[in-house]
Amino acid sequence: MPNEINHILVVGAGIAGCSAAIAFRQLGKKVTIIEKSPEIQFNSSGIFIYSNGLYQFNKLGVLKALLAAGFIIENDENQYFTETGLAIVNTYYPRINRDIPGILGIKRAQLHHILLQRMQELGVTLNLGVTVKTLMEDTQNNTVHVSFNQEDNKEFDLVIGADGIRSQMRSWINPDIQPHYTGFGVWRSVHARPHHLTTKIMQMGMGKRVGVLPINPEQMYMFGTIVDHQNTWKPRDQWHNLMKQAFSDFTGGEVVNLFKQLNSQSEILYTAVEEIRMPLPWNKGRTIVIGDAAHASTPFMGQGGAMAVQDACELAEMLQYAECHDHPLDLVQLLQKFSEKRFAMCKFVQDISRAVGENGATETSQDCLMRNQYMQLNAQTKVDDFYKKLLSFT
Repeated sequence: MPNEINHILVVGAGIAGCSAAIAFRQLGKKVTIIEKSPEIQFNSSGIFIYSNGLYQFNKLGVLKALLAAGFIIENDENQYFTETGLAIVNTYYPRINRDIPGILGIKRAQLHHILLQRMQELGVTLNLGVTVKTLMEDTQNNTVHVSFNQEDNKEFDLVIGADGIRSQMRSWINPDIQPHYTGFGVWRSVHARPHHLTTKIMQMGMGKRVGVLPINPEQMYMFGTIVDHQNTWKPRDQWHNLMKQAFSDFTGGEVVNLFKQLNSQSEILYTAVEEIRMPLPWNKGRTIVIGDAAHASTPFMGQGGAMAVQDACELAEMLQYAECHDHPLDLVQLLQKFSEKRFAMCKFVQDISRAVGENGATETSQDCLMRNQYMQLNAQTKVDDFYKKLLSFT
């Protein structure tokens, strides 16, 4: 293959970056990953990973560790209730194969710990407190010259920007693309898991959603979405009170006791939801962005992490295929083909997720009654169709 790839720089040590580092190291590539933070710190909220995401993590050799550290949702089930606790419908997430659960809950910090351990096992070089100062493409020698804030200048064959929604690497490729506030906010909190809670539960209010699911045998995760068009600043020392107030109309069901538990010592996180919709190309020469840097999504379909790890795996697989089959594409062309392939799938997820959020944000009480009736008739079909469509892109 023209332009042999030996040394890869990954910028950002989140889900996308760690996954890319692992995927390329498994191919025998030399990988250096840099992270601007002086230490690895991730918020302590939860994350749920559906079967399509777990399938990708399995390629990285971490599925067994994830299943051991997290909580496999019983029967792959999602139970839906109203804000007063009345049952609406139960749905079941499909499995890619019988050995991979339909949905896993896990603490974000634990997920990152497992990815970091896997990188260490493989000998990935991780440098903290390091940022890129300059990038310069050398088209004659097919390399990228990179200077850093704390290290000597180095040359790489490929640079992967996985540095999140405010990506520095994206600004080098397309400086016009900036995060767009969506008008939504997400509240998250971590609680002790009641013994009976073994499935994912969603309570559907008017323009609001609250979900709970276990993230390990001892803990569970609660998340709630709200509409906040003004992106109002919320003082951290009042988060526990503000979260209670935001969902004060939830008067029954599992979440009531959880809201009562919130206090100034609770693990709580509030996030204003932003999107990135980066048009093609996602690369400039030998530098490309993946994950939230290219396609940060609203949270309503729970696919952000899955899309990030799939980016990493498919980019590595495309390079491996080209090398093994002496494919005529050079690296820049390969990066463009990768971007085109992933763009369609990520746009589909973003569009569906945004539509779900916007439809819910404008609900009236009558709309909620109609929504619940529609869910009883169609919810499982909608779930199945969504995951069938995701598989069709693969």
